[in-house]
Amino acid sequence: MSDITNELKEKLNTIPELPGIYKFYDAGGNIIYVGKSKCLKNRVKSYFTKSPKWEKVKKMICFIQDVEFIVTDTHLEARLLECELIKTLKPYFNAQMKNDQRYVYLKVAEYNSYNPLTVIAEREEFSFGPFRSRYTLLDIVNSLKNIYPIAKKDHTYVFEYHLLPVSLTKDEFEENRINLLELFSDPLKFSLFLSELEVKMMEAASFYKYETASMYRDMMNGLKYITHGISAYENLLNRSILLKIPYPEGTKLFYISDGKVVLKEKFSILQGKDIKKFIKKGKSNMELTRTVPDSNSNLEITEKKHIDFRDILCSEIMALPEDMVMLL
Repeated sequence: MSDITNELKEKLNTIPELPGIYKFYDAGGNIIYVGKSKCLKNRVKSYFTKSPKWEKVKKMICFIQDVEFIVTDTHLEARLLECELIKTLKPYFNAQMKNDQRYVYLKVAEYNSYNPLTVIAEREEFSFGPFRSRYTLLDIVNSLKNIYPIAKKDHTYVFEYHLLPVSLTKDEFEENRINLLELFSDPLKFSLFLSELEVKMMEAASFYKYETASMYRDMMNGLKYITHGISAYENLLNRSILLKIPYPEGTKLFYISDGKVVLKEKFSILQGKDIKKFIKKGKSNMELTRTVPDSNSNLEITEKKHIDFRDILCSEIMALPEDMVMLL
């Protein structure tokens, strides 16, 4: 281990090999970093090696004077608690999930002849999101300017790449606007548009127009970022979900609705009748959902904050074996 106090070294040896979160403190008692792990002991000790792998750790390690940890029954709960603490405490060395007030929306704009899409700070009519990266969204918006106007013909979308954006007439703008709203609201129409972009990309490549082909490729990647932000977990979150996750003392059940944990309960031995009772209780609790997903704090969950909790829940659900997930 790197140079640390004997007191801290002794505390590191008490950390269990269980899931949970850890908090690093500086000399002033300030929490400077919050993390989570499936195995707290291995994770926390990895920071105190002679040659840390990550640049952030190298910068942070000299400030760490103390550590505290909270054991959770499951990795899911560790991830949700980490997210909550980062949003509440805003530790200096945490980057992700901390600044959700900076998340933005994509808006299909009213007529202005040159900019059919804009990036805005708060939700308005005809807006989509929120999205975490303002700069990523601005890059996508700027690249799409080169293929306007987008029109429809024979149940498909037609457009051409322009070296410089063209000025749209009011009629062209309105048709383009209707098509954009349709694309961002209908996943099937969006897939059709992506297919047209791919055809254009392959066509440009076949004529050795590799720069144009790469621009189409970048547009496709950018649009996939947009559709992921709009509807990535739509089908999953439209259903209530029961999770059966093992923990050292048995099985823990989670009832999830609208991207939130509305009920959880432990069972040393899980039987069919227990599941039925739990589902019934979960349904009755749906109207009494906590302010924070899986938390007892008073952190107010805005739409922007919620997407981080939502993404954690959905990624954990999708990683679980099928026999641990029941769609209700």
